[in-house]
Amino acid sequence: MQRTVKPIRTGEEYIESLRGRNVKVYLFGELVKEPVDHPLIRPSINAVAKTYDLAVEEEDLAFPKSSISGERVNRFLHIAESAHDLVLQNKMQRKLGQLTGTCFQRCVGMDALNSLHSTTFEIDKKHGTKYHERLLEFIKMVQHENLVIGGAMTDVKGDRSLAPHEQEDPDMFVRIVDRDDKGVYISGAKAHQTGCINSHWMLVMPTMRLLEADKEYAIVGAIPVDAPGITYIYGRQSCDTRSMEPGDIDQGNSEYGGQEAMVIFDRAFIPNELILMDGEYEFASMLVERFTCYHRRSYVCKTGLGDVLTGAAASIADYNGVPKVSHIKDKLIEMTHLNETIYAAGIASSYQSHKMESGVWLNDDVLANVCKHNVTRFPYELARLAQDIAGGIMVTLPSEAEFRNPETGPLLKKYLKGKKGVDVENRMRILRLIENMTMGRNAVGYLTESMHGAGSPQAQRIQIARQMQLGYKKKLAKNLAKVKEDPDETPEHSDYFKRVFKLDNTNE
Repeated sequence: MQRTVKPIRTGEEYIESLRGRNVKVYLFGELVKEPVDHPLIRPSINAVAKTYDLAVEEEDLAFPKSSISGERVNRFLHIAESAHDLVLQNKMQRKLGQLTGTCFQRCVGMDALNSLHSTTFEIDKKHGTKYHERLLEFIKMVQHENLVIGGAMTDVKGDRSLAPHEQEDPDMFVRIVDRDDKGVYISGAKAHQTGCINSHWMLVMPTMRLLEADKEYAIVGAIPVDAPGITYIYGRQSCDTRSMEPGDIDQGNSEYGGQEAMVIFDRAFIPNELILMDGEYEFASMLVERFTCYHRRSYVCKTGLGDVLTGAAASIADYNGVPKVSHIKDKLIEMTHLNETIYAAGIASSYQSHKMESGVWLNDDVLANVCKHNVTRFPYELARLAQDIAGGIMVTLPSEAEFRNPETGPLLKKYLKGKKGVDVENRMRILRLIENMTMGRNAVGYLTESMHGAGSPQAQRIQIARQMQLGYKKKLAKNLAKVKEDPDETPEHSDYFKRVFKLDNTNE
């Protein structure tokens, strides 16, 4: 896949790369002429741009050398070549959460590339296909050009009790509707697609385990975001129109935001050289499970947001003159404890990774699911504690327009004072930031996405249940208690603990 496009290096170059594309985006019922310049969309673009600037500023963290292209590449495009690579992914994700206070929208693409590396290798091994070779060529191209890759996995699903082929409307899951000697045509929709409009390419993937009757839904392919036949319908976020108002205080976080949209495919074309699965339905569950293993561990990004929220809570305590009050200190300790518990499970999952047959490294699945399950709970408690510390003024604060008004402004400066020497505007800004993260625009990425992204809570519990190793653990207990084994009881084989206790897994 030979192209001669100049590689993107900086955040500003990335922003310019999005201009002038033929992307069909609807927002508030109208077609958006230039998404880059839309005030509601731009904060999400700024957040992605930060992933480029971090690679320039901290090369060791975010700009590794790839053995695939032979070039230094953005870590979001890198295939993990060691456990250390996976650990650095987590460190980078936390750092970007700290810098943006929101979702920076590139983790899905990174995790999709890594999960496809091993899955395409194993499809080829069984079927003699060329998917892995195609994937490597695609990776070389996107690494060289330094592009943003989005992953499109979540189908709209229709009736959740029915398989894809059983749906009354077959387009409830993305499927192949036609093909010719050059490629395939797909129709359907993907929901909740993070950063899709801000990407250059999408990797379209199945969303669940498939049956033989679902073969037409077993499609994986790479497609440009601005390809013909794709329509984007922008998702609403709480308080999002504040970005269209004068001033920047009421937004809370005026520079950075997240993005979700519904993606509609209407006979969108994927050429043969970009098809990475085509009917191999039995590998859909492998791809989904490996993707979710990577992606549930990727939710350590929320600890970067937790750092920001904890800092905001501590700041408002300072401004209110109560930083040394015992219950305030205890709440800040609890916020830190919860945040670090999320990080501990995620980064432990990365450290406890193992090498796949294709050469990519896959993190520990049990700890990845524990990490994500913690994320479905702990950010909500952090948000509650931050709101507790902030006080009710967080949600009854008058607007910035009132603050700027010559009549009401002086009154607000008089009556919204906190501790002596604290600027009233600074106090307002911190209160709006807490509001933004716990019930405003960036609560989408910090709270609701923490609940449902990468699978809702029950999905993690199912995976944890599959790998509890109860047979092995019962045997440990019975051995110590000198219990005579039931001759009909078959001991459970424990590959998981063989990996846990392997000493050299981080040194290959």
